[in-house]
Amino acid sequence: MGKDLKGRELGKGLSQRKDKKYSARYVTKSGKRIEKYFNTLPEARNWLADSRYEDFHGTTGITSTVSVDTWFWYWHDNLIADLSPNTRRNYRERYEKNIQPTIGKLMMSDVKPMHCKMILNNMMDDYAGSTIRQAFIAMGTMFRAAVQNDVISKHPMDGVKYTKPVKAASDHRVLSVEEQNKFIAIAKKSHNYYQYALILETGLRTGEIIGLTWDAVDLDNKTLTVNKMLEFRHKEKFWRAGPPKSKKSYRTIPLTDGAYNILLKLREMRKTQKMSKDLEQVLTYTDRRTGQTASLVMRDLVFINFRTGMPSKNSSYDTHLYKLCEAANIPPFSMHTLRHTYATRAIERGVPPKVLQRLLGHSSIKTTMDTYVHVTDDSLLKAVQQFEANNDTPV
Repeated sequence: MGKDLKGRELGKGLSQRKDKKYSARYVTKSGKRIEKYFNTLPEARNWLADSRYEDFHGTTGITSTVSVDTWFWYWHDNLIADLSPNTRRNYRERYEKNIQPTIGKLMMSDVKPMHCKMILNNMMDDYAGSTIRQAFIAMGTMFRAAVQNDVISKHPMDGVKYTKPVKAASDHRVLSVEEQNKFIAIAKKSHNYYQYALILETGLRTGEIIGLTWDAVDLDNKTLTVNKMLEFRHKEKFWRAGPPKSKKSYRTIPLTDGAYNILLKLREMRKTQKMSKDLEQVLTYTDRRTGQTASLVMRDLVFINFRTGMPSKNSSYDTHLYKLCEAANIPPFSMHTLRHTYATRAIERGVPPKVLQRLLGHSSIKTTMDTYVHVTDDSLLKAVQQFEANNDTPV
């Protein structure tokens, strides 16, 4: 029996979390554990009763007469359960903040293009183009699944477009060689230097760096395996482990000499490293490739904050980077800029795009080329000089 924050019994499958939301959970006939969170206890009880009934009688009760809200949560909890936690979180945030207030109570069969356009229009003044695009994708994907499953006959997003510009790939920040050298010179004096330097040597994502454990590092064969991620959920106040972003993101990377030396030093430093008692946690998640439960042993993490004895939170890295940029007298950038910079340096040094795609863990070569590879002023100058050196055209 679960309890609320005051210790009162709520009934089987119900409990209240520290953020005051109510958790409702049950195990299906097939053995799958389903859990959902609600703002009020009646909502949690009603959902739990309906879900158990549907599971017992073998029906989802999903038809064109259900509300958009009912369809979204069924789609979110069942049809896209294999997507990355971040992707599902983005869908959930856009639905709860932008989509639900406008059409959540409508029946699926009553949703028209004008409703969908209204949602996008309502976001124009307060949201960036990239966020509006997320809402557009969330609605499109959700309703496309409804069409594919014969819940509705026509896609209500047909003809709907958003007009606010999205930040172009070319606008993403990439460090020039000079900026990179200035940054490294300053970062060497900081306690996060090895994290920054390893991203510049491997192109790992922030969550992959935070979630890197020693069992994924093979110093004998000089390889590093990416098979999990770790992030701190500020709203819920807990650490969450998860699989890499996609199946292609699972990868084993040969280590450069620079990356190898960094990990060698970190291995030695581990002997005197401060360890918090909270590192005794073992976090579980679902392996995207096998569907089986996998574990992340926090005590085995490579990067531990020297002051707290815990991993550094996602946001703290960006805050620290801004201070280093100011000290280095270069424009500020975020952690992801280091990954962009790694990819751009790789192309400049002749790494084939398909190989870079594997190193970065991208599902599509288009993502690699359009989003992460940038032509810098340095590479333009080198290209012209190379052309000029081989130019036999008489003047």
